[in-house]
Amino acid sequence: MRPWFVAMFLTVFSCVLVGQSTPSKPPAPRICVAGVANASTVSADLGRLADRLVAGLKRNKFDAVTMDSSTSMNHRLQPTRDNADEADAKQCDYTVLTRIVENRAHPAAPLTARPGAIVPSVDAADTMGGNSGPVYREEMEMDFALFRTSRADPLFDTSILERASAGVSDTFQSAMDRIASRVTHEIRKK
Repeated sequence: MRPWFVAMFLTVFSCVLVGQSTPSKPPAPRICVAGVANASTVSADLGRLADRLVAGLKRNKFDAVTMDSSTSMNHRLQPTRDNADEADAKQCDYTVLTRIVENRAHPAAPLTARPGAIVPSVDAADTMGGNSGPVYREEMEMDFALFRTSRADPLFDTSILERASAGVSDTFQSAMDRIASRVTHEIRKK
């Protein structure tokens, strides 16, 4: 009688455990981040910028990966054939394209043509040490767009302004964090 009781207990116990198991959450969307394009005259560590964007998306609980292909230098942000093929190969749900561009009305315009656009740097990393006066840095525009993989129309296509810093390694890092926040917001509201 004892083996029968143990068998019955194990059967009931296993049925209770199976009934209590919680349904698993769907996997986090996979986001491919294309290499950052630099259509400006400002130096920037493009690999580090893409890595920073991926890290920001991962902090926001997404499965993000850096792509080998880069953002196009074309006027409109659109995934290239390389971007689309790589996103498909990496089984991404979304693709993020990012580009740094000049914020001037015309690239040949002198830096002082737009009053208020140029502000002196108070960056402690400036190498001149204040001996030659303030260093002027113009705000740069960071264009970025989010696409569903294998779709040509963006979920959003926008830009933010960012000022270059004295150290190339630090330039545009905070912009990548802001872009990660915007991408996170857009994907979560869908």
